[in-house]
Amino acid sequence: MEYAQPRLDKRQIRRAFSRAADTYDEAAVVQRRVVAELIDRLGAIRHAPSRVLEAGSGTGHGARELRRLYPKATVLCLDLALPMLQRASRQRGWFARERYVAGDMEQLPLAAGVVDMVFSSSSLQWCRLDRAFAEFARVMAPRSLLMFATFGPDTLGELRSAWREIDDGAHVHGLTDMHDVGDELVRQGFTDPVMDVESLRVTYREVSSLMRDLKALGSNNADPARARGLTGKGKLAALKRALEARRNREGLVECSYEIVYGHAWAPARRQWREGDGSVAVPLADLVRK
Repeated sequence: MEYAQPRLDKRQIRRAFSRAADTYDEAAVVQRRVVAELIDRLGAIRHAPSRVLEAGSGTGHGARELRRLYPKATVLCLDLALPMLQRASRQRGWFARERYVAGDMEQLPLAAGVVDMVFSSSSLQWCRLDRAFAEFARVMAPRSLLMFATFGPDTLGELRSAWREIDDGAHVHGLTDMHDVGDELVRQGFTDPVMDVESLRVTYREVSSLMRDLKALGSNNADPARARGLTGKGKLAALKRALEARRNREGLVECSYEIVYGHAWAPARRQWREGDGSVAVPLADLVRK
């Protein structure tokens, strides 16, 4: 059975991350941890890319780590929010080999087969996976590497359950299960997919600190069915009470993250079908060599 793709308002996502460009780095504790894990995994894989696409590059932390790992590679930083890229460009080194492109992972402004690695950290949850993976497959050269991390459905579980006590509205958009992410990789022609999941908890002394961090990260509700306009004071107060009731034994407010890690390889050969944008992969390329 095909999984449900999350509903997403791309204009809202662009606005939220554009506003968060100056506050993102201070709050991005989990996101930096995820980049460090991906870079560590890359260090154990024999692959020497010359052109890397960082899809959803944000303020450039991932690009700086990629530059350290692959000093001779050109890193193409792509993000939906132009202010994020502008902040990243101000922090790069004098001799950095980064290039910056404002664009959507679901519609990459790149020719086919031009990159030999795609790196995406904490960004795919803001996309339809089928479209993003199809675009990755299109722009990747044969036998190139896809390395990524996204957030699974247990992310922000405390916030989701607190909102359910208040109303039936769409306050946090849906996220995709690890097994469905892996299945989508195969559907899009990637080979030898490897998937695993990690759970993290960030704790806060005050509910207000949690809410402030989510806003600083640009983690706004992107569901098109969300209520428009500002959330009323009454509902915000009810949300705070519901989160207060969920304090752990140490008296701290928890925020859970389910991190889905994956990597896979572009097939050795592919044939593009005209018209529908799909890809036909020879059966031999789906067998581990």
